[in-house]
Amino acid sequence: MRFVLSLLAALVFSASAFAVQPDEVLKDTALEKRAREISSGLRCLVCQNQSIDDSDAQLAKDLRVLVRERLVAGDTDKQVESFLVQRYGEFVLLKPTFGAHTLLLWLTPALVLLLGGIGVYAAMRHRPRPAAALDAEERKALENLLKRNQDA
Repeated sequence: MRFVLSLLAALVFSASAFAVQPDEVLKDTALEKRAREISSGLRCLVCQNQSIDDSDAQLAKDLRVLVRERLVAGDTDKQVESFLVQRYGEFVLLKPTFGAHTLLLWLTPALVLLLGGIGVYAAMRHRPRPAAALDAEERKALENLLKRNQDA
C-alpha cells in the first residue's frame, strides 16, 4: 500500500516534469525560470484547462519553444505575453485580464453571491413565525371559548 501511495505522490508532484522536454530547457537558468513563469500562465489551446507548461500536446510544445525563442531574442515577459495574445487571442491566458470586455466574467461570482443573499433574506422574511406560547390569562380565555363551543 505504501508503494502505491508513494508512486501516486511521485506522479502528482512530477506532472509538470513530463511536459517540458530536455531539448526545450534553456541553458540560462534565469531565462528558463522566466519562461516557466510565463508558460505556467498560458493555456494549452488543445487541452484548454492545462497550462502549456503541464501539457504534452504538440501545440503546447510549440508555444513553449516560441516563448523561449522570444525571451532569448530579448523580449520582456509582457512583450511575450502580448505577442501570444495578439496571435491567439485572450483565451490563451489562464487568468484573463480585468477590463471592460471581461467585466461580466469577473463580477459574476459577486453577483451570484449578492443575489443568493437577497434570496435567502427574502425567504427568511416571509417565513411563517412560530406561535408564541400562551400566558396563563390567554390559556384560561381559550379554555372558556372551547367550553362554550362544546356546550353550544
